[in-house]
Amino acid sequence: MDFEFSPKVREHMAQLEAFMDEHVYPREREHHEFVMDPANLWKQPPVVEELKAQARAAGIWNWFLPADYGDWSPGFTNLEFAPLAEIMGRQPWSFEVFNCSAPDRGNMEVLARFGSAEQQDQWLRPLLAGEIRSTYAMTEPQVASSDATNIELRIEREGDQYVLNGRKWWSSNIMHPLNQVLVTMGVTNPDAPRHQRHSMVLVPRDAAGLEVVRAVEVFGNYHSPAGHGELRFTNVRVPLDNIILGEGQGFTIAQGRLGPGRFQYAMTNVGMAQRMLDLMCARSEQREAFGKTIGEQSSVRQDIARARCAIEQARLLVFKAAAEMDRSGAKGARDYISMVKIIGPKLAHDVAERAMQIFGGKGVSGDTPIAEMYVLARLMRIADGPDEVHMNQLAKLTMAQVEIERKSGRGGIAWFGD
Repeated sequence: MDFEFSPKVREHMAQLEAFMDEHVYPREREHHEFVMDPANLWKQPPVVEELKAQARAAGIWNWFLPADYGDWSPGFTNLEFAPLAEIMGRQPWSFEVFNCSAPDRGNMEVLARFGSAEQQDQWLRPLLAGEIRSTYAMTEPQVASSDATNIELRIEREGDQYVLNGRKWWSSNIMHPLNQVLVTMGVTNPDAPRHQRHSMVLVPRDAAGLEVVRAVEVFGNYHSPAGHGELRFTNVRVPLDNIILGEGQGFTIAQGRLGPGRFQYAMTNVGMAQRMLDLMCARSEQREAFGKTIGEQSSVRQDIARARCAIEQARLLVFKAAAEMDRSGAKGARDYISMVKIIGPKLAHDVAERAMQIFGGKGVSGDTPIAEMYVLARLMRIADGPDEVHMNQLAKLTMAQVEIERKSGRGGIAWFGD
């Protein structure tokens, strides 16, 4: 398989790298100091809005939407966007600068693929313009939400409205000052077949009866300004027109939403890992211990070598997943999507571990992006579906594929003694 980048992709990679070098990396300290100041809790960093305007003027905007989204898309395939997502991933908050951040990008994909014309006009267009932000409200505190059929929030029809009652948590982006809408998953028909019970509706952020019970910490950090919230829905009413695609279509929508997002998350992890490797190499040449540079220590060189191997392996696997998605869609690439979801966050987590050891005390402080990347990678091993769920799915697919080979008499599966 040829992963040589086209002239178009190389041109956009160069444009994006230049923007990161000129505008993003020099403002990292400014961004960090703003969000860590308690006086700025839940406030949008001015640097982000400033850079958003510059990025949009430069045309580096909404690149995440694959070409099959038609007029909504800038025209990139998944494979073309993969190296661009890696560059953005070298500073994760930069995704918002380019209007490619989660959970907005998944919600925009939902509305672009499944939304009505009215829903697109009301919510998708302002999201694409970077004027508002959004939340994907699925996970619930009282059930194991890794099995999405457990979701309990009720969505009941009363006249010309849906009435929502229930709880959610880990509702990312809920505290963001620009947040205006929640894509909310719940049960519309508890007696339907298991995967036809759930639906998704659009809930305005200021809807009566929607309460933020608390902001949820991640390793002691609120992740301001976006945040993660625990929510209570008490007789929240929305028009019938706010349902997406129709009743019982929640899982159809979820699968359409999660495929591209998982590969994009994986490439974010590759980008973070590459940035940390670059920092490790620079640090190893700049510091001395016991009469020689850190880079001359055998253990440090082994850490750098292992990180380089792991990053390259992950990068190529994500390219393969992206190519399969372009060729056969998310369903046809589901085994590769599971693979990259398993290896992506673990890659960034492991490289962060090595980077922190090489940096010592500085590596666990806010003086580098390493500690923040460590936390984000560890969170993604749960937040985008636990590792165990994806490994279970991948194993089932693999065993089924091998059984087909065995029954066909191919593959050399028979052994002596059969």
